Amino acid sequence: MASDLDTIEETPAQRRKRRTIKLVMNLVFAATAYALVVLGARLLHRRIVYQPPEGAPAEVPEGATLLTARAADGVPVNALEFASPKAARTIVHFHGNAETAEDNASLARDFRRRGFSVVLAEYRGYGRSKGAPPTEEGLYLDAAAILDALAARGVGPERVVLWGQSLGTGVATEMAKRGRGSRLVLVAPFTSTYELGRRVVPILPMSYVMVDRFDTIEKAPSIGLPTLVVHGNIDDVIPMEFGKRVSEAFPHATFLEVPEGRHDNLYKNASVVSAIANHASAP
Repeated sequence: MASDLDTIEETPAQRRKRRTIKLVMNLVFAATAYALVVLGARLLHRRIVYQPPEGAPAEVPEGATLLTARAADGVPVNALEFASPKAARTIVHFHGNAETAEDNASLARDFRRRGFSVVLAEYRGYGRSKGAPPTEEGLYLDAAAILDALAARGVGPERVVLWGQSLGTGVATEMAKRGRGSRLVLVAPFTSTYELGRRVVPILPMSYVMVDRFDTIEKAPSIGLPTLVVHGNIDDVIPMEFGKRVSEAFPHATFLEVPEGRHDNLYKNASVVSAIANHASAP
């Protein structure tokens, strides 16, 4: 004989209650999973922002000398210097992600032939600068230390051209904001890391996730330096719309659109190199 419990049917009210409880539990589970993803992204975001190549360069490139300094927090930093004794201006170049200063040695030699001294700045955690992991503030400390070393030799802001590529545009912009140069070049810049991240992963709250922001778009209006912004029109890493917005935010900026320009081929275009050289040497 079936028990009385077996013959009891679920009432509509009980059914609604059960479904509500199930829905709430699913929502709690989803919210918890999302929160864990957000927290994990915040904890790991620097592994995405900074991607230094493995290993360290074996030798100093031909024509360069190693410039060493110590950041304000005690971390040793270095740069490659391609000196031109009669140069009126010194270009300080801040490279992009997933590369080192050495990767830009041929570019530096080209600009030295054009009459500039060139310093290829290195970041902590990259190349020979292995003293600490990279952070936004750490990269600023490294850049300031290199500029301080130049200033101690008489190469002050009035003789310095700040040039940033990709990740390095955030560093160059901060140094420009601090008055460390006389002209500014930004190649393939982003507005900020959190805006770029929001484009890539729109479901995450990037304003919370990205601790290291490199907020160029916020700093730009306060920087009065003559600025050249260069961007390729088929850049699939940092789309050109970011470069246009950055250019519009600076009070005295010129925008150069590079036809068929990708993120990594801009310096193969002779007109780009000439435009940068002309901007860097202008009165």
